[in-house]
Amino acid sequence: MSFHSPPAVFVRHVQIKTTDLGRSLAFYRDILGFRLLEQDERTALLTADGKTSLVSLVQPDDVITKPPGTVGLYHLALLLPNRSDLAALVTHLSAQGVRFGASNHLVSEAIYFQDPDGIGIEVYTDTDPTTWKWSNAGVAMDTLPLDFDSLLDASQGPWHGFPQDTIIGHIHLQVSKLAPAEIFYTQGLGFEVVARYGAGARFLSTEKYHHHIAFNTWLGEGAPQAPRNSAGLDFFTLAFPDERKLEETVGRLKTLGWEAKKAGTACTIEDPSGNTILLTA
Repeated sequence: MSFHSPPAVFVRHVQIKTTDLGRSLAFYRDILGFRLLEQDERTALLTADGKTSLVSLVQPDDVITKPPGTVGLYHLALLLPNRSDLAALVTHLSAQGVRFGASNHLVSEAIYFQDPDGIGIEVYTDTDPTTWKWSNAGVAMDTLPLDFDSLLDASQGPWHGFPQDTIIGHIHLQVSKLAPAEIFYTQGLGFEVVARYGAGARFLSTEKYHHHIAFNTWLGEGAPQAPRNSAGLDFFTLAFPDERKLEETVGRLKTLGWEAKKAGTACTIEDPSGNTILLTA
C-alpha cells in the first residue's frame, strides 16, 4: 500500500463525535470487528493491528444529532488489504442484518453503510493499479454495479474482524462551496485533482492514487456548517512525509490566508467549510 506511506500525503486517522459511545462501540467493535485499543468514560480508540488507532470515538457532554442539510463528513473509507477480506465482510454484514450499498468504481470495489449516528462508512479494496486508466483529465472512475458473484468467489473464509493491514484509504467530505475547497486542498495542502465527478464533486490525491480526499456540494452550494457540538466529524489527521514538507505546507496555507495553529508537534487547521484537520509529520 505505497500510496499510504511517504512520500505520499494521506489520511492516517479519523475522530468521530457520537451521541452514544456505548452504542457506537457496540457497532464498530462487536459488529464491524475493530479491536479496542483504549477506552475511558467519553472516548474509545479503535485499532486493526492492536497498536495504531485508525478511528476514535468521542462523546462530548453537549453533543447533539447533526442537523440535516449541514456539511461535514460524507464518509470515511477503510481500505482492506485483500479482495477476499471484502468478500468475507459482505457475507458477515449480510448475516448481521446490516444494510449496505455496493459499487464498482473501476479503481476499487466498495460497500457503503452507516453507523448508528448516520455517519457514512465505506469499506473497499483497490483494483490492480496497473489497470487504472489515466489521461490528461485524470484517472477514470465510474459507479457501476458490483459483481457479487465474482467477489464472493474470492472468499477464503469467514470475517474475523479488520485485518491488521487495514488503513484509512480516504475521506470524503461535504463542503459549502466547491471553489474555495479546491483552492485550499490543492494550492494550500498540495493535493492534485485527479477526477471531476459532474459539477459538484472533486477527487484529489498525491502520488497518483485514485483519491486520498474527496469533497462534494451535493447538499447544495452554500449549505451551512453543522453546530460544533453535532455528531459527525471531529477531525481527521493528514500525515506528511517529514517536518520540512509540513512546514512548507503551513507556510503556503498562511500565504493564502489560512492560519494553522500549533498543537504540540502537529498543527490544526480548518478548511473553508469548517472541517478540522490535524497536520502531522
